Amino acid sequence: MGSTATSPLSVRFNKAVDIWEHPPNGQGLVALVALKLFEELERSKKIPPLASLGHNSADYIHALIEVFRISFADASWWIADPSHSDTPDLLSNSYIAERAGLFNSTTASSIIMHGSPALNSCDTVYFAVVDNNGNAASVVNSNYHGFGVGIIPRGCGFTLQSRGANFSLSPGHPNALAPGKRPYHTLIPAMATNPEDGSLNTVFGIMGGFMQPQGHVQLLMNMLLFGMNPQQALDAPRVCIGSMGHKHMNKAKERTVYVEEGIDSSALKELRRRGHVVELVRGWDREIFGRGQIIRAFHDRGPRQVLEAGSDVRADGMAVPV
Repeated sequence: MGSTATSPLSVRFNKAVDIWEHPPNGQGLVALVALKLFEELERSKKIPPLASLGHNSADYIHALIEVFRISFADASWWIADPSHSDTPDLLSNSYIAERAGLFNSTTASSIIMHGSPALNSCDTVYFAVVDNNGNAASVVNSNYHGFGVGIIPRGCGFTLQSRGANFSLSPGHPNALAPGKRPYHTLIPAMATNPEDGSLNTVFGIMGGFMQPQGHVQLLMNMLLFGMNPQQALDAPRVCIGSMGHKHMNKAKERTVYVEEGIDSSALKELRRRGHVVELVRGWDREIFGRGQIIRAFHDRGPRQVLEAGSDVRADGMAVPV
């Protein structure tokens, strides 16, 4: 990856699409590492084919939880300003195979997480746009922490953002606070392209701090493995690991797995039996699972392009043809 990586990073998933994410100091690597871990777990027969596990079954959710924990364990240390610290190749096949060795198919891991919470806030806006020529834009913007730093410049009607918040005060950490240094960043608009010709496949994003890469992975697998259309993929119940990430949260709370209402109670019972600390989330609190938008493109044999879109029921967005 190298210390000067500024171009989008990608992996090919399910032999179907190339997934493109932001490089460090963005957290797009979390989603890409997770996708590669899933394929390595299948290849090494640590898990059966994901689609055979059943959507949101105990086995499927357990795999999601454990893979996200491994992915965030790396991200919380290695994702930093590439001009200040070198990010190793976390996507190499050898490294992914090594990390997959941490996976246990029957028991919750004891991996200590750093920086794997779901941020509960409504400070982010995401939109996806595709034109008649197949050009696309995947855009996300945020002031962070609800109202950013809470400061309104004189004569202006907006607050200043606090996007530089995810630094560390631990000496020697890649994200240690320093002048002119960009810390770990959660904003990751994404795209998928078709491997055979590089044409547009999907434009997508999930708002919600550290939930973003977790949402990306679940959204993609809903479509690619379980045959859902964009709106179904967004509507399906999600899971996320970690707490709110505030310094006062205790370690037990940091190990909490948040599960959205709509997931079968038998799956929750089995997850608890495996050692997971599971909390069912209902109603308005479901915003912690992020809020997404998506446009998927289909190409006929000729030049015609057909677009299919979806907008998250957890927010107030919409899909609009223009």
